[in-house]
Amino acid sequence: MPDTIAAALSARGVSRLAVPDGFPAELLPAGAWEWHPEPLDVPGLDALDGAITLAAAGIDVTGTIVLDAGPGQGRRALTLVPDYHLCVVRAEQIAEDIPEVLTRLDPTRPLTFISGPSATSDIELNRVEGVHGPRTLDVVIVGPGTSEPS
Repeated sequence: MPDTIAAALSARGVSRLAVPDGFPAELLPAGAWEWHPEPLDVPGLDALDGAITLAAAGIDVTGTIVLDAGPGQGRRALTLVPDYHLCVVRAEQIAEDIPEVLTRLDPTRPLTFISGPSATSDIELNRVEGVHGPRTLDVVIVGPGTSEPS
């Protein structure tokens, strides 16, 4: 798993990442990466290349990941401020659709559904992506009962 994460980070050219409390240290690759533990203020997050987190769930039909600020996920600013986000999802966390995933989540937790980059257009209809949140999201899916990606 660390090799898969290392390959994704290398492909994107990111090396300085925020890591939330509860993220499994054994998943972090050794080498050229700087891991910055939370808490970080907004300027501190903005100065980093990205963040690495776990997910609370995934939705198959929409390709959505869901965060609920649980262990290994961090607070919303962690995944909204840096330009890059790598998210690790276990295969058994992936639900078929939104109604199914909602039965698995705690509605009292702060839920963030991520289905793609945010975007907006100005008056001349020039589209800008990544306005609120990262410009790039990589998702690594870990196969059932293993620590290897699927």
